[in-house]
Amino acid sequence: MDQFSKDIIRRQFGAAITTMENAIKACPDDLWGKESDWFAFWYSASHCLFWLDYYLTPDRKDYIPPAPFGLEELDPAGVLPPRVYTKDELLTYLNHGRKKCNETIRNMSDELAAKQYKFGQFDISFAELLLYNLRHVQHHAAQLNLLLRQQCDIGSKWVISTAD
Repeated sequence: MDQFSKDIIRRQFGAAITTMENAIKACPDDLWGKESDWFAFWYSASHCLFWLDYYLTPDRKDYIPPAPFGLEELDPAGVLPPRVYTKDELLTYLNHGRKKCNETIRNMSDELAAKQYKFGQFDISFAELLLYNLRHVQHHAAQLNLLLRQQCDIGSKWVISTAD
């Protein structure tokens, strides 16, 4: 994969991660663990960050998320984490994902980009999975920003690009 393409993808992926970071930081404590009609704020952020990390792992058979996070997201029964994670824990996980994302993209070879990824309904190349992952992060960042707007009238600025 050429450097020009890597830089564009890395900056736009970084913008999606920063959008998620801004939503997490903006969430008031009284909304953090509150259940809405379809999810809790903290859980949507946790779910997103787990899959960000997992999808950036080329060899997932031995994947273990960093403590205190577990593998509940992989359980087909829909098991939730054992407790509500704190903002600090999720921001640490987000920074772990940001660093892993940057390193993965910077070091991506044509061979890794073309490697097929098979998991459930997926049968796509690692490069396409990378773009899927970016879209997934942006989807949940938008979801959390909508909840912030609806519940607290808190808005966030558009993130054009990132340098990291």
